[in-house]
Amino acid sequence: MSRHPALLKAAAILAMLVQVLDMTIANVALPHMQAALGANQDSISWVLTSYIVASAIAIPATGWLSDTIGRRKLYLLSVGGFTLSSVLCGLAVNLDTMVLFRILQGLFGAFLAPLGQTVMLDNTAPEKRGQAMAIFGMGVLIGPILGPVVGGWLTDNMNWRWVFFVNLPIGLLAFVGLVMFLPEMKRATRRFDVRGFLFLGLGLASLQLMLDRGQTQDWFDSVEIWLELCVSISAFWMFFIHSRMDKNPLFSPILLGNRNLMISALLMGVVGILITAAMALLPAMLQGLMNYPVMNAGYLLASRGIGVLVMTAITGQIANRVDPRLWMTMGLLIVSFSFWLSTGWNLEVSSTTIALNGMLQGVGLGTLFVPINLLAYSTLPSEFRTDASSIINLARSTGSSLGISIVMTLLARTSAQSHAGLATYLTPYTLQADPRLFSLPGDAVGTGLAMLNAEVTRQAAMIGFLNDFYFMAIMCLFAIPLTLLLKRTSARHDPREAMVME
Repeated sequence: MSRHPALLKAAAILAMLVQVLDMTIANVALPHMQAALGANQDSISWVLTSYIVASAIAIPATGWLSDTIGRRKLYLLSVGGFTLSSVLCGLAVNLDTMVLFRILQGLFGAFLAPLGQTVMLDNTAPEKRGQAMAIFGMGVLIGPILGPVVGGWLTDNMNWRWVFFVNLPIGLLAFVGLVMFLPEMKRATRRFDVRGFLFLGLGLASLQLMLDRGQTQDWFDSVEIWLELCVSISAFWMFFIHSRMDKNPLFSPILLGNRNLMISALLMGVVGILITAAMALLPAMLQGLMNYPVMNAGYLLASRGIGVLVMTAITGQIANRVDPRLWMTMGLLIVSFSFWLSTGWNLEVSSTTIALNGMLQGVGLGTLFVPINLLAYSTLPSEFRTDASSIINLARSTGSSLGISIVMTLLARTSAQSHAGLATYLTPYTLQADPRLFSLPGDAVGTGLAMLNAEVTRQAAMIGFLNDFYFMAIMCLFAIPLTLLLKRTSARHDPREAMVME
């Protein structure tokens, strides 16, 4: 343990927060980047895709790199590299350099969350790990919520490049803190499973590309999407077979056979879907359909963060006194209820209703992160924490990408279907009038019909958002049985004894 654990934890939280924030902060600045970098609508999406793919590929190597070069060196290299690549992103002069620097940013940033989580656990007494995970969870959950708000403010008041430059002071502060307070850990001799890493990396990269480009390529009507799906399935299958047969696989059989860790990873994937899917839907609904300014929409979304902060802090305090499985069940029910309430919205819904609903949803999310992490590590020896943390964070990252793809596809498809359905009711017969027969100038008739079509489009889009809310509510209910499969352990339980029991 560090001699100054509180200061070390603060540095780890800063390093993790800046990485999580960067997953969404650049989204609102894309239109400005497109003009400055000379990109088109399709190619500018690579600014986001390159970061996500690079991060997903690198995360599984966290444990091996930590053992090989040392946790301290890897952590400092990650923070320093992420900060420097952020500055380079802000200085990019064309799309090619921007994508290159975003790849570097994703590679260095991939290790920050797993290492930060490991440092938090290693420097906290077992009975206080609930509080430590609560603090860590606040950063993980608040980052995606604050990203669009901070990104919008920086873009409107300064320049899109400051979306990346803002990482410099935070990154430097985290780097100095780690230099001063992070001790070196004893390193273990460990062979790197090159084939396992390549199989897993290829599967993750193909999956992320398919999820990110599916909607723009019209999903399975595209040869590209079919190829990416086939490559992903084949690579994951080869990784599974290789992991079962190799003597020293990328992830130890102890990890892959641990019930709590695997189920917790699935639940963390659900949390990833819940966090990012809602953040992808609400800004589009508020700004695109209800004409909220960017900052006003951001303030409404911030209510979700208030609920997360309050409930995560409460959960951390009582985590060792309640059954975490029941606590997670309650959280999923609350989130499901908040989405069910959202299905009753219309285009005239008040800002107060949206804010209160967001706060309720934040309360539900705040009850999930801490117990999931506590149960994930409760039956693992400490030497497996870094690898386990990389699995947990990889599941959250993949869930985030999956959630955005699902809700955006559902929104586009159901909106189009609803538009076609609503249009069938707007005929001269049902309206009892044919506007083309009125003695009006031709332009007036055309303008009136265009306005009518625009309103149908708005109503159809709102139906699409409501269908997404229904889907999210049902998904939360289907995730509840997973919590019952987890094995509860005491905060003071010896994980080595648990391994024998398993």
